[in-house]
Amino acid sequence: MKILWDDRGATPVPKSLYVTMKRAALETFKNCFDEPNLKKLNYEVSVSLVSDEEMCELNKKYREKHVPTDVLSFPAAETQAAETFSLGDIVISTETAARQADEYDHSLERELSFLIIHGVLHLLGLDHETSPEDAAVMEEIQDHILRAL
Repeated sequence: MKILWDDRGATPVPKSLYVTMKRAALETFKNCFDEPNLKKLNYEVSVSLVSDEEMCELNKKYREKHVPTDVLSFPAAETQAAETFSLGDIVISTETAARQADEYDHSLERELSFLIIHGVLHLLGLDHETSPEDAAVMEEIQDHILRAL
């Protein structure tokens, strides 16, 4: 799996955390696909790390909510003819991630890993906002992957 990184966030993210975030994305794929198929497919995900200001604008434009959020996911179009299959884009506010890490009393590394997992699950079609049952399923998968990491 290839991750295209774009870091324009207001809170600096050490390059060492990119390895952890990629590991989180890979664990999410391993959890959702059987191993043989995963190795055959060439997936690509774009991850943008942004400021609260930029995230607020994106959230307003795409969700009609004029507040920053921690993560947004934008699945790619379903039909692609390229050798590399793009799942889509994940956008993370580094400022919100840092605040949440402090609020939940855990590391930025753990928070960014969670947000990558959450974003990839959205790209794969899971949505916690559709029903309480879907939210429970998504939470269970996220917890399982975080424990595996």
